[in-house]
Amino acid sequence: MSSRTVIRGGLVITASDEIHADVLIEDGRIAALAASATPAAEAFTADRTIDATGKYVIPGGVDAHTHMELPFGGTFASDTFETGTRAAAWGGTTTVVDFAVQSVGRSLRQGLDAWHAKAEGTCAIDYGFHMIVSDVNDETLKEMDLLVEEGVTSFKQFMAYPGVFYSDDGQILRAMQRSAENGGLIMMHAENGIAIDVLVEQALARGETDPRFHGEVRKALLEAEATHRAIRLAQVAGAPLYVVHVSATEAVAELTRARDEGLNVFGETCPQYLFLSTDNLAEPGFEGAKYVCSTPLRPKEHQAALWRGLRTNDLQVVSTDHCPFCFTGQKELGRGDFSKIPNGLPGVENRMDLLHQAVLDGHLSRRRWIEIACATPARMFGLYPKKGTIAPGADADVVIYDPHAEQVMSADTHHMNVDYSAYEGRRVTGRVETVLSRGVPVITDREYTGRAGHGVYTPRSTCQYLT
Repeated sequence: MSSRTVIRGGLVITASDEIHADVLIEDGRIAALAASATPAAEAFTADRTIDATGKYVIPGGVDAHTHMELPFGGTFASDTFETGTRAAAWGGTTTVVDFAVQSVGRSLRQGLDAWHAKAEGTCAIDYGFHMIVSDVNDETLKEMDLLVEEGVTSFKQFMAYPGVFYSDDGQILRAMQRSAENGGLIMMHAENGIAIDVLVEQALARGETDPRFHGEVRKALLEAEATHRAIRLAQVAGAPLYVVHVSATEAVAELTRARDEGLNVFGETCPQYLFLSTDNLAEPGFEGAKYVCSTPLRPKEHQAALWRGLRTNDLQVVSTDHCPFCFTGQKELGRGDFSKIPNGLPGVENRMDLLHQAVLDGHLSRRRWIEIACATPARMFGLYPKKGTIAPGADADVVIYDPHAEQVMSADTHHMNVDYSAYEGRRVTGRVETVLSRGVPVITDREYTGRAGHGVYTPRSTCQYLT
């Protein structure tokens, strides 16, 4: 049975245009757009009409960096694929790309199959996977080719976490050389984990055990050094590079220099680095543990460089690195030893609203908001124009956004499965009202109308953002 929906009277905002237009949706896809109150728009007929007068009509967000159910530090991220994707929908995100994990000694296929099993039949919105490569060897490199062919086209490596996810320079170079051949994109956690471990050991020996020391030992210079090294290894390999969760002025400078040289080097930052700081890590008692993530929060003066990078396109994407751990029973594992605090923050529900606030605060334009949160992540990870825009033929992943509604962020009202909010008490203007995923209402006038299993696995093409 064919189904048709028309969204009338809203301001349609994409990365390239703003137009008062009506949007016709047919069988889960955008069928047509026409300027509002014109004969072409009035000719649209539908089973369901959504009045978007006074509202924005924007593409569903694409969050290209989430960790649902991730095992870390003896525990698991507290959001399942069911709870995490539902919360994402509440926040106006309609696609997530999560990370499947290869364990050392296991194959990529075993890791990918395990993550498919976690996600299948449970997600409220569409999803894809990156592959964390923890064990580079001849078999792994062959598997990378096979995964690219089936739509897992990006591979994450870590210069941090020795003994867990860490790859040395030789392993990184080999994986980059392979990605240069098969079209995959290497995503890099760029911190010098070997040096950081020395500083952790020395800090604990001095009795420096509080959460704030997590930020002090993971120095900005060690993020910048690793970023520089990753860029040069990628240059040697002739491969593109995407650096995740960039947090420091010095790391942005390395990306900027590489891009000025014409290299295919890209950077992502996250809301926590734009809105939070080491002041949060230093909150009294053990409260700072709520803000332990890696790369760590930086002093506030780093924020200006991140905003500037987003404006100049030296940073292209804002993702969340959503990796929640409850304060009670999970973050508390690190009482008396900051190195045992599980690394990660909740944020998948907050990203679109925080970035809209950034528009109001003058950091970004409206179109840039959509570009860094929807269009570019879709292009970067091979989902465009199926995702990330409102155009004929695109999936009808559409958000009706009220730019005037005010809200206070709080654990009391959010939908993430975690017992605190990293943005508790923060007032923002702008709120999601209705969300369609492939034309199906998931949020309807601030009510959840979706279901587990509506979201489907979405294979991806290779990076569409290369110069």
